[in-house]
Amino acid sequence: MFKLTRTGALAAAAALAPCPAFAHHPGGTGNGSGAGPAITIPATTLEAGHVAAFVAYESIRLGGLGDQDLIAAAGRHEHAHSIGTIESTSFGAAFGVTDDLTVSLRLPYVRRTDIREGAHSHVPGGAALNTVTRRGDTAGFGDATVMGEWRFFNNGATGTEAALLFGVKLPSGETHRRDRAGARFETEFQPGSGSLDAFVGLAGTQRFGAWSFDVNVMYVFVNTGAQRTNLGDRFQYNAAVSYRLIGSIAPRTVAGGPPASYAYLGHTHTHADGTVHRHGPEAAQPAAPQFTLDGVLELNGEWHDRERVAGISNRSSGGNSVYLSPGLRASYANLSGFVSVGVPVVNHINGIQSKPSHRVVGGLALSF
Repeated sequence: MFKLTRTGALAAAAALAPCPAFAHHPGGTGNGSGAGPAITIPATTLEAGHVAAFVAYESIRLGGLGDQDLIAAAGRHEHAHSIGTIESTSFGAAFGVTDDLTVSLRLPYVRRTDIREGAHSHVPGGAALNTVTRRGDTAGFGDATVMGEWRFFNNGATGTEAALLFGVKLPSGETHRRDRAGARFETEFQPGSGSLDAFVGLAGTQRFGAWSFDVNVMYVFVNTGAQRTNLGDRFQYNAAVSYRLIGSIAPRTVAGGPPASYAYLGHTHTHADGTVHRHGPEAAQPAAPQFTLDGVLELNGEWHDRERVAGISNRSSGGNSVYLSPGLRASYANLSGFVSVGVPVVNHINGIQSKPSHRVVGGLALSF
């Protein structure tokens, strides 16, 4: 069976935090024993008893709508808004319950900037007045996510792994942020949603020497939360190819033997009858840590259903976005980090919305 070193374990842990690609609702690292992805969730799990803490940062720059776009939409009685950036800093930890089951917890701090809306009103005499309202920024702790990954298939001889992903997003985030005028922001602009949402998915990993191919899909079942708002179900899909640029690849181990990255201390000799005797300490000791660097190329996509408020669908919400995301992932000893820059190659959004122009994601993980 294939086992991870401590470096590989901590890197796999950070990937367990879902990282949505859709611009208005932002949410990873990989595997240090071999090449691995940055954002795509691999099927590799933590070894039993291993713990990893991680922090991840995501920044999405949106092509904000101009004031004339918002004014024109207001004149048509359409609710349209513009956002400058969406930023999310996530803190979390993961624990290897068994070699094939990992549980993680993630807590994000979310910030949205330059929120503007078109406003329609009537002045005395009945004339229509269409203007732009600059509402400001929002920031606060978002909803916590508890996630499990159960690896149900692990063939060390072929480097093939498959895992089930499952978990819940808790209604723990802030939902009462107010704008410059003191009015409460709609739920779509709040750090938290106020809803309890379940999700389920699958992850797969295939390794060939210095190469790794990883895929994962996940469906999020979104419920109605604060202010009678349902932000819409989400379907996330990711694929990654990665290559070990610097550093060796840890060979797979045979079942029952120590990991290949561990060295036997003592000496071995063979008798005339063919029996092998080992002398000295029996405990395996970890080999000296090495620096590794992986090149990664990913496709990260998300379909987002329309938002509904009090049962009424918002035409200018939801859609489908796909990012082409090159990146790097580095590991040394018990520390691992990654950076990924995504550019949209698919930007099919509904109605009038700010479109994402690019996304930057980075993170660090530390094992214990």
